[in-house]
Amino acid sequence: MDVKLPNLGEGADSGAVVNILVSEGDHVDKDQTILELENEKAVAPIPSTVSGTVSKIHVNVGDTISTGSVLISVTEEGGGGSSSDAAAAAPAAAPAPAAAPAAPAPASAPALPAQGAAALQPIAGVEPVAGPSVRRIARLVGIDLTRVRGTGSGNRISMDDLKNYVVQVQALAFAPKDSGSGAPAKPAPKQIDFSKWGSIAKRPMTQLRKVISRRMAENWNAIPHVTQFDDVDMTDLMALRKKLMPAYEKAGTRLTVTPLILKAVANTLAKHRVFNSSLDEVAEEIVEKEYIHLGVAVDTDAGLYVPVIKDVDKKSILEIANELNELAAKASAGKLTGDDMQGGTFTISNQGAIGGGHFTPIVNKPDAAILGLGRSRKKPVIVDDKVEGRVIMPIAISYDHRIIDGGSAARFTVDLVDALQNFNEDDAKL
Repeated sequence: MDVKLPNLGEGADSGAVVNILVSEGDHVDKDQTILELENEKAVAPIPSTVSGTVSKIHVNVGDTISTGSVLISVTEEGGGGSSSDAAAAAPAAAPAPAAAPAAPAPASAPALPAQGAAALQPIAGVEPVAGPSVRRIARLVGIDLTRVRGTGSGNRISMDDLKNYVVQVQALAFAPKDSGSGAPAKPAPKQIDFSKWGSIAKRPMTQLRKVISRRMAENWNAIPHVTQFDDVDMTDLMALRKKLMPAYEKAGTRLTVTPLILKAVANTLAKHRVFNSSLDEVAEEIVEKEYIHLGVAVDTDAGLYVPVIKDVDKKSILEIANELNELAAKASAGKLTGDDMQGGTFTISNQGAIGGGHFTPIVNKPDAAILGLGRSRKKPVIVDDKVEGRVIMPIAISYDHRIIDGGSAARFTVDLVDALQNFNEDDAKL
C-alpha cells in the first residue's frame, strides 16, 4: 500500500518535508506520524493511513511535495507479501517531484479575439440559455455564464461556446501586460553577484519565508493601503492589569495586556462592521461578517505565524488569555494546525515587546484592515493643564481604501482609543 499526502485543507495543497520520522523496515501503526510537512499554514504532522512495515520511503527532507504525492510504501500486516514484494508490485515511483514553478506562457498562446476583453463582458439584460451539463461544468469551474456568447438557436450556450470562452480568457491572461494599458510589464528579476565586493553568506529561504514573501507582495500590490496613526494613553489599562494579575495567577493564567486589547478591539469592531469585512472581488460585494475572529501575529524563529482566536467578542478575558497563551506556545513549537490559522476577520500585529513606535502594517488579505501596536513608553502629557507622566502606546491602522473611507477610519480609531483608555473593568473581572 502506498501512503499518499492527503488534502491538508484550504490553501495548503503543498509543502516541504522537514522531518521524516520512520525508516525502511520500521513497523508503523495506523494514524502514527510518519513525517512533518511545512507549508504556508503551519508545520503539520502527516499520519500513516495503514498499519504494517515500511518497505520504501519515496521522499527526502527538503523535498517539496503536493497533495497525492506518494510518501511511503507499506506492507500491510497479514498482506501475505514481503517488503520487497510490495515495492515491486507498486509502479516504480521516483521521489515525489518538487512542486512545479508557475507555468510560463505557452509558445503558442491562443490569439485574442478582435473584440479583446470587451468580448468577455456580461451581456446586459440577457438571461443565459444553457443545458444542465453546461451549467454544471460552468458552476464547477466558476464561470459566469452571462459572459459567455452562445452560438446556438436563441443564443443557447453549447459546450463548444464554453471551451471558446476559456480559450479567450487564457489568451487575455497570457497577453503582454502593457497591451492596451500603457503599463510596462514587470521586469524579470536579475541575479547580482554580491561576492564581487566582499565575502557573503547564503541561506535558502524556508517554505514559510517563501510564502510570507509571496503573500506580502500580493497583499501590497492588490490592496490600496492607507494607514491611520494615533496614540493611546494606556496608564489606566496597565494599572487595571496590575490590579487583576493576582486573581488571574490563582486561576492558573498569566495576564498580559494583550487579552485586554483584543477585547477592546472586538468591542470596537462590533460598532464598525466594515472593518470586520472582506471584499468579494468576483461578485463585487462587501462581505460583513457577524463573527469576530482575531488573528494575532506571532514572531518565531521560523518566521511569522498568524493564529486566530475565534469569537473574541463572546469570550471572557480569562478564556482569551488561556487561548492566546496556548496558540503562542504552539506557534513557537511549530505545531500550529491549519484550523488554528484560518477564519480570521481582523489582524493585530503587536511589536510592543520588541520596541519601535508607529509603523505601517500590511493588510492580511482577505481582511479589510490590520492594527499595529508599538511599544508603550512613559511620556510627559498635559492633563487638566498640568504635565503628568503617562504611559503612551502608538497605534497604526492600515486599511483597504477600496471599501473603507478616511472618515470611517478616523471614527474607528477614535472609538478604539476610547475603548482602550476607558476600559470597562467589569469585562475583566473573574
